[in-house]
Amino acid sequence: MEQKWSNAPYMRVLFAGFTLCVALVTKPTFGIDIYAEPEVIIQNGTTGILRCSFKSHEVVSSSTTVTWSFQSSEPDNKFSSAPYVIFYFTGGKGFPGQIEFKDRVQFIGDINKRDVSIQLSPAQFSDNGTFFCDVRNPPDVTGTMARIELRVVRRESLPQSNTTLIIGAVCGALLLLVLIAIAACIVTRHRTRHDYEGAR
Repeated sequence: MEQKWSNAPYMRVLFAGFTLCVALVTKPTFGIDIYAEPEVIIQNGTTGILRCSFKSHEVVSSSTTVTWSFQSSEPDNKFSSAPYVIFYFTGGKGFPGQIEFKDRVQFIGDINKRDVSIQLSPAQFSDNGTFFCDVRNPPDVTGTMARIELRVVRRESLPQSNTTLIIGAVCGALLLLVLIAIAACIVTRHRTRHDYEGAR
């Protein structure tokens, strides 16, 4: 009597082998996380820094790219319709984008440290708007670009820093203590003199 063999075990072995090959050959793709300050305020005519960093599971290589774009918040500005590339970094080199930013944007980050910040100098009122920082580090290419709302203001419109407020409060408190001490000395002196004259 001829013995019959089922095809099921062979199919399972074949499928397991195929899955193992795919797992060994294909490289997993992870997302990339991009971080930036939500809002930056710069005085008109000065130098400002737009900070951006990223987190990736892959080692940074020559294929890593950084794209900075800008969309103006002013309706009559030519950059208001859509984001325009103002700086592009790839292969270890930076390439300027729009001519309005060509001589004013400088890459100051260290891509090996996941820092892709740029410097804007001098800042102009026409720079008011949204700056987008986008990084691709293959195979980590999926991620949401970071957004920075830039406000270029006059000097008098700059918000006071916490340090200035703290120093002012401390100086005010010290001055108050000095005035209290002087007042206490005057009162004590007056009472002592009054008691001395009474004793006579």
